[in-house]
Amino acid sequence: MVAVGLVILPQERWATGRRRWQQAEEWGFDHAWTYDHLSWRSLVEEPWFATVPLLAAAAAVTSRIRLGTFVASPNFRHPVPFAKDVMGLDDVSGGRLLLGLGSGGEGFDASVLGPAVSRGERTRRFEEFVALLDELLTSPVTTRTGEFWAAHEARMVPGTIATPRPPFVVAASGPRAMAVAARHGQGWVTYGPSFGGDDTAAAGTAEDRWWTALERESAAVDAALADAGRARDGIRRYLSYDGPDRFALDSVDRAVDVVHRAAAAGFTDVVLHWPREAGIYAGDERVLEQLAARLPELHALTPAAR
Repeated sequence: MVAVGLVILPQERWATGRRRWQQAEEWGFDHAWTYDHLSWRSLVEEPWFATVPLLAAAAAVTSRIRLGTFVASPNFRHPVPFAKDVMGLDDVSGGRLLLGLGSGGEGFDASVLGPAVSRGERTRRFEEFVALLDELLTSPVTTRTGEFWAAHEARMVPGTIATPRPPFVVAASGPRAMAVAARHGQGWVTYGPSFGGDDTAAAGTAEDRWWTALERESAAVDAALADAGRARDGIRRYLSYDGPDRFALDSVDRAVDVVHRAAAAGFTDVVLHWPREAGIYAGDERVLEQLAARLPELHALTPAAR
């Protein structure tokens, strides 16, 4: 089975936004996510609400769909209070939380609390962040002192409903982050290769080259899993296809094609964005409704074993 999820950006007041979360569940989507940022890129001057209360509200008005952070990072999160937030979201959702985690980018979030750190320091911080979150969420009391954070008798009682903790879905494109996903993740998420299709030495269209590079990323995760002593199928693979230069919901046929190609590349999950009125991810909600009608067909796909 290939699961299909949606990102619902935290831009609308809840009186309006709740309909989208309920609709995603009613339409049969498997998971729904929101960005865990303080603001974001081209939308920095637009409305933007906090992630944790939004997911708690979404959990309270849904009953089946899984809910997730896309993705939480140490750019502005401290693992001890964040673990408490995670435990609360797990409780309100009845164990439906998916915890998307990433190292954090170089945009607004990276400097809002002070000077941004170097890329190498950001990677080390991420490794420590995920390891400490793992320990906090699986232990009633944690004491640890690291390079970046300390936990002194941090208590997580009564613990999470999900056992041993909510699944970690780790964003990774480089070897060190992939090693984090292999050690701690129940899922790996990628936004795909970042090149602009200018690899003229490769055969095929820019889109074909993008999918070929994506398969190389997935093979690198296979190697990281092997190094960690884990089987290839021991982790779910999430593709977030949409970006500034691509949007699956331009049409229902394109969206269906993206899910089919993702399954052929071995991905178990595809995450698309709820269409916005303008700007990035601009589209027509009617296309999303048409995609919902095709979900049984997409759920019947089997990810390729590559």
